[in-house]
Amino acid sequence: MRRCTALMLIYLALHSPATAQPAFTITLKHNSQTEQQTKGQLERLLKTYDHSRWIFTRSIEIDDTQRPHSHPVLTLSTRHLKDDELLNATFAHEQFHWWMDRKLEATRQVLAELRDLFPKVPAGAPEGADDENSTYLHLAVCSLEYSALKDLYGDLKARQIMEFWANDHYKWIYRTVLERQSEIRSLLFKHGVLPITAA
Repeated sequence: MRRCTALMLIYLALHSPATAQPAFTITLKHNSQTEQQTKGQLERLLKTYDHSRWIFTRSIEIDDTQRPHSHPVLTLSTRHLKDDELLNATFAHEQFHWWMDRKLEATRQVLAELRDLFPKVPAGAPEGADDENSTYLHLAVCSLEYSALKDLYGDLKARQIMEFWANDHYKWIYRTVLERQSEIRSLLFKHGVLPITAA
């Protein structure tokens, strides 16, 4: 009986969530109070929600002075310190840029078909991304973000978050993802660019 109990404790220790996922490296650009608070917020969210299907980089920087971006290091701002849902959405969004980089050939194929589906897209804020290529890429990334939000929060809350973004930045992109999600998702599925567990 004692041996059985000991084996069970060893099994639980080896398979607990704390040991199942490698740690993140989170650095603070200025070590400000808001950066420290955002780091605590992110760490709490990573413990609370299962992000495992869309973790593709574990190096994260938090910077008061930057907009969120994915490369060369996934960087988060402190803008959403009081909004867990928007920080979760931003984190997933930037992770999907890393995923698309891992799937370069499939990404090229997706973007080519998106060009056929949407021959004219906006370039530049607030409707589009930096240029046309980035707008097409963001149609895919924001679609993946939407899928992640549905997993995290369910359909209704995910749609509310996407509607917020559609009035905040990349407005045309987020509206289009909301209106044409099934078509965009079909392209992602066709080319094998849907969220999977990272190696």
